Amino acid sequence: MGMTAAVAGASGYAGGELLRLLLAHPDLAVGPVAAGSSAGSPVTDLHPQLPALSDRVFAATDAAALGEADIVFLALPHGESAALAAALPPGLPVIDLGADHRLADAAAWERFYGTPYAGQWPYGLPELFRADLGGARRIAVPGCYPTAVALALAPLLQHGLVDGGDVVVVAASGTTGAGRAAKAALLGSEVMGDLSAYKVGAHQHTPEMRQSLTRVAGAPVFLSFTPVLAPMPRGILATCTARTSSTADELREALREQYADEPFVHVLPAGRWPHTAATLGSNSCHLQVTVDADAGRAVVVSAIDNLGKGAAGQAMQCANLALGLAEDTGLSASGIAP
Repeated sequence: MGMTAAVAGASGYAGGELLRLLLAHPDLAVGPVAAGSSAGSPVTDLHPQLPALSDRVFAATDAAALGEADIVFLALPHGESAALAAALPPGLPVIDLGADHRLADAAAWERFYGTPYAGQWPYGLPELFRADLGGARRIAVPGCYPTAVALALAPLLQHGLVDGGDVVVVAASGTTGAGRAAKAALLGSEVMGDLSAYKVGAHQHTPEMRQSLTRVAGAPVFLSFTPVLAPMPRGILATCTARTSSTADELREALREQYADEPFVHVLPAGRWPHTAATLGSNSCHLQVTVDADAGRAVVVSAIDNLGKGAAGQAMQCANLALGLAEDTGLSASGIAP
């Protein structure tokens, strides 16, 4: 008999994507499915795309019930994972999709999130920090923007090909990145036909980006980040620039070398640029790089599905590592088109 996986926060978009992936996973079965405010409601009321769960209802979020599974995924709002995680058995693998355990700097946590600091867990970005994850009992899954940005810039910073003192990122995200809670700014009539910047210079993912990039660079990285809300349900397109004296071929070769054996990160042929639709439904990241010679800047464009590689897919990738399974089990590098 295979192992069971519990999902807390299963009523949200990331929680629903986790359930979809679990239904196709050969070694993990769907165990307890918890959603506090939706407890008692049929799962398919919120996730009609999952008919295999038509006989299931959301349970209350109870640590004892969740702890009976072989692994627990926490797909809860930021600031809500820590207390539940602390109540789970210490030897039980727990994969946190929230931000509660990502940051090493307590002051940065308190500044951007405003709740008590819960400490740091191993950072679940396998392509850069795989050595930390095999057999880990606790893993903090990166945020969606930090995933797209770190995969784009880390190899270039690691090899000293770009200047970490002047990094600028502008990234557009689909509306599911803001969660399922009803908000006027996310209504279809407000979003359609519109692009809007938000949390400019103050987005909570900024310290996480700086943290991972500083780690690979071996020196402090300074980053300006502007997020943009795009009129689409899911996907992220991140444009990352930094000063460079390298050629485009040198930058592309660094990316290719870093990701040559990675099943989910794809450096596109020269001249072909990433777009979000190509990553839809996959656990992939698509990358392209060039040099803006007039500005003396490297330009790296990164595309991911924010619910895939940016959340549930990456969480499953980390779970596979924690459980000693093949890393790509139950995951696809191929997107859905059109």
